[in-house]
Amino acid sequence: MKDKLYEGFKKHYGSIEGTELFFSPGRVNLIGEHTDYNGGHVFPCALTMGTYALVKKRDDNKLNFISLNFDNADVVSVELPKISYQKKNGWANYLIGVVWAFLGKGYKIEQGFDLAMIGNIPSGSGLSSSASIEVLMGTVLKYMYNIDVDMVEIAKIGQISENQFNGMNCGIMDQFAVAMGKKDNAIFLDTADLSYEYAPIKLKDAKVLITNSHVKHSLVDSAYNDRRNESTNALKALQTKLNINGLGDLTENEFEANKELIQDEVQRKRAKHAVYENQRTIKAVKALKNDDIETFGKLMNDSHVSLRDDYEVSCIEVDKLVEISWAIPGVIGSRITGGGFGGCTVSIVKNDAVDNFKREVISKYKEATGIDAEVYEAEIGNGAGRAE
Repeated sequence: MKDKLYEGFKKHYGSIEGTELFFSPGRVNLIGEHTDYNGGHVFPCALTMGTYALVKKRDDNKLNFISLNFDNADVVSVELPKISYQKKNGWANYLIGVVWAFLGKGYKIEQGFDLAMIGNIPSGSGLSSSASIEVLMGTVLKYMYNIDVDMVEIAKIGQISENQFNGMNCGIMDQFAVAMGKKDNAIFLDTADLSYEYAPIKLKDAKVLITNSHVKHSLVDSAYNDRRNESTNALKALQTKLNINGLGDLTENEFEANKELIQDEVQRKRAKHAVYENQRTIKAVKALKNDDIETFGKLMNDSHVSLRDDYEVSCIEVDKLVEISWAIPGVIGSRITGGGFGGCTVSIVKNDAVDNFKREVISKYKEATGIDAEVYEAEIGNGAGRAE
C-alpha cells in the first residue's frame, strides 16, 4: 500500500523529496452505540487498518488532494484562505473541512501542500473511514505547520468539520477513538465530559472478529440525523421535570419512572435505547475487567436487539448476519457496530471456533442474501500520528 502511495505521489506531483508520511486508523466500537451524542459512555478501539497520507508543502497557497483508492482519480484543488463546501469536491470535503475548521479556530495555515492518500478501510463499512481521514488531516496540519494542538483537540476539530462543513451530525466517538487509540486497548470514554481510561482487551481464548455485510451506508443521507433529533426531543420532554444534561445521566429505573413524560412513542423508544445502552456499556467494561467475557458477550447481544428494535438503525441483511452468528457454537457475542443502516458486525468468538465461524457466516449469509460477506480478525492498534 505504501509503495502505491509513493508511486502515486510521484506520478501526480513529481518528486517525493521532502514528503512526510502519516497514518490514521479506522475504529470498531465494541459496545455503546448512539450514546456518544446522548452524553453516555462508549467503548471503541482503533484498528491497524486505516489511511496513509504522503504530504509535501508547496510554495504557494494551493491545496491539492488525491485519493489513490479511486482508479483514474483526479486531483482536487482549493486555494487558501477562502475555503467553502463544494459538492463537486466529493470525498475531499472530509479533508478540506478539517483545514476549514483549523482556520476557523485561528490556526495559521498560510502555505499550501500536495497530499496523496490511500487506505484499506472498506468504504461504507461503518469502521469510520471518514473520521480516519479527518483525524489524518488534523495530524498532518499539527506536524507540518508546527501547530500547538493535542490529539483530543484534533478529535474535536474533526467532529466540528463533519458536523458543520459536511452536514453529518455525528458525536465525538469516532474521531476520539482514531486520535487516541492505544495498541491492545479499548477506550472507555464518557462523552459527557471526555474523561476516559484505557482498558486492555484480554480475551484469553477468544478473538474480536469484524464481519462486513457489504451493505453500504451513507450516514449523511440516512436517518442518522433523524435519530439524533428524536433523542434531543425526548431529552427535552424529560427535562420538563428532571434536572439532566443528557440521556446518559439516567439509570434504567429513573427512565422507567419518568418515561411517560415523553409522549411521542418513537422518541420514547429512542430514549430507552440511549439510557439502557449507556448502562450496558458501563456493565460490559466492568465485566471485562473481571474477566467475565460471557457477560460482556450477552450485553453485546442485548445491544443489537436494542439497536434493531428501539433505535431502529439495523437492516435486514445485518440482522441476518447477527442471527447466523448467534447460532454458531463458540460465539460469545455479536452485534451491529457503527452508525448502522448497513456496515459491519463485531463478534467475540472463541479461538477454536474462528475457522468454523468464518465458513458458516460467509456461506449462510450468501445463501440468505446473495451477498458475499468478508470476515476480518480485528487487530487493535495505536491512534493517528507520523508513520515510517
